Amino acid sequence: MDEPILIQQLQQGEGQAFTQLVSAYQHIVFNTVLGILQNREDAEDVAQEVFVQVYQSIGQFKGESKLSTWLYRIAVTKSLDWQRRKSRKKRFAVVESFFGIVDTIRHDPPEFHHPGVAIENKEKAALLFKAMMALPENQKVAFTLNKVEGLSYQEIAEVMQVTVASVEAFLHRAKQNLRKELAGMR
Repeated sequence: MDEPILIQQLQQGEGQAFTQLVSAYQHIVFNTVLGILQNREDAEDVAQEVFVQVYQSIGQFKGESKLSTWLYRIAVTKSLDWQRRKSRKKRFAVVESFFGIVDTIRHDPPEFHHPGVAIENKEKAALLFKAMMALPENQKVAFTLNKVEGLSYQEIAEVMQVTVASVEAFLHRAKQNLRKELAGMR
């Protein structure tokens, strides 16, 4: 797939080009979103939103970065927005339950298992993903893009629109925070 030609076809509104884009990038988008949200149903919804936004805004894509970098950036942004909305809904639900407005009890989601993790590592990975939920956004995104998606520091810097030094700092702090969080889970 020749990226400049694909971008040109997408910007001209060719449906077959969009199908090709989704086919080529659906796995990286879904895995990135899933790594951040840690909920399969939410990740499916957000991944769809990512491709809808790509379809709607491909005309503004200037080619200053790789297409994959742009997709990662949209996926990360959509994931974090989704998480913030969900967090606000949870806080509101707590207030509602405090005042007796709601009589349904909301439970924590079941244990999360990422499909890219080998079966023998599922228990350790579940603990790691649970600990990742406690990380600040920038650390969680950098860690997910590096350890789950395998992006280089430079690629992460481009996606997050920060310096490589910032990415190094985010990853360093993420590892420190994960060690503390995992030690507390034992």
